[in-house]
Amino acid sequence: MTWIATLTLAIWLGMILLRDGFWLARARDTPLPDLAAWPRVTAVVPARDEAEGIAQAIASLAAQDYPGDFRVVLVDDSSSDGTADLARVAGGERLTILQGAPLAAGWTGKLWAVSQGIAAAGRPEYLLLTDADIAHAPDSVRRLVARAVGDRRVLVSLMARLRCKSFAERALVPAFVFFFQLLYPFAEVNRRDRGRGAAAGGVMLVERDALERAGGIGAVRGALIDDCAFGALLKTQGPIWLGLTDRATSIRDYDTTESVAAMISRSAYAQLGYSPWLLAGTIVGLALTYLAPPLLALFGRGYAQAMGLTAWILMAIAFQPMLRFYRRSPLWGAALPAIAGFYAGCTMLSAWQHARGRGGMWKGRAQAGVKA
Repeated sequence: MTWIATLTLAIWLGMILLRDGFWLARARDTPLPDLAAWPRVTAVVPARDEAEGIAQAIASLAAQDYPGDFRVVLVDDSSSDGTADLARVAGGERLTILQGAPLAAGWTGKLWAVSQGIAAAGRPEYLLLTDADIAHAPDSVRRLVARAVGDRRVLVSLMARLRCKSFAERALVPAFVFFFQLLYPFAEVNRRDRGRGAAAGGVMLVERDALERAGGIGAVRGALIDDCAFGALLKTQGPIWLGLTDRATSIRDYDTTESVAAMISRSAYAQLGYSPWLLAGTIVGLALTYLAPPLLALFGRGYAQAMGLTAWILMAIAFQPMLRFYRRSPLWGAALPAIAGFYAGCTMLSAWQHARGRGGMWKGRAQAGVKA
């Protein structure tokens, strides 16, 4: 028992001290000085059966106070709920609606729609790739472009503030962003000279020339976790930046634990490369990292109990900055082991769905492991 306690404490000390301060949540979209000249920007919005929130999302883009030329292309991906009609009313003169072509082999649905939007966008200097469930503050595009140009970044991506109203959202959403930052520490992503690339798919402003040099959106056409694949692709072309924001918010609701589980399980197994060995290792790792500390603290003895309690306290402390960002009670920090257990279950569910041929399910499409 002592060696388990030693290992789990070492894991938490290592994550807190050696993972680029991922848990501090310091990368924020603070404003940068305005530019002397503003480049042309076109937003591309893929949408499939998004009637519930599309009007709000498109209206927020149409209302941007961007000083330069700014347009919006919505690609209607075979919607059956009137998505395009609702968007047309909300979008005004800035909006162009494109009826998407049937899904091409080797592409995920979202990226196929994005590729068509990019082709229809003309030749803007920057493309804003944003989701149909994201509402933007009026200065959102201005801030994105100021950072991309002023800070010389080929990609600027924002982790939109996720909806956090229902009990399921309050319990599980802050941890989603916490775990994302653990996998992809923002400080590492934002380092200019090295480090892994990543992005958050809800808001990605990309320099068009850099995207073309990297092979275009088709270079990641089959990626289920397309945002991180996209970020890694663009980091081969120059510095990128990823941070938290409250200027772009997700309006998609996850009112039940089932809906949160569906969101997580859609891509969790893809993160592991569809490997049963990595799945087994991940479950063991999660047990050592999150389950062992409270069990040792409650049922251990002597040094093992002390080390388990210390690891649990470190875990709760590490969760605090994200809880503050989402304005949640600090007491949720003590519940992180149970929350991690839920995520472990979702990861196993993701593997089960993939085995049944239903991996990556989104709007009636099973997209995991598509073949070019």
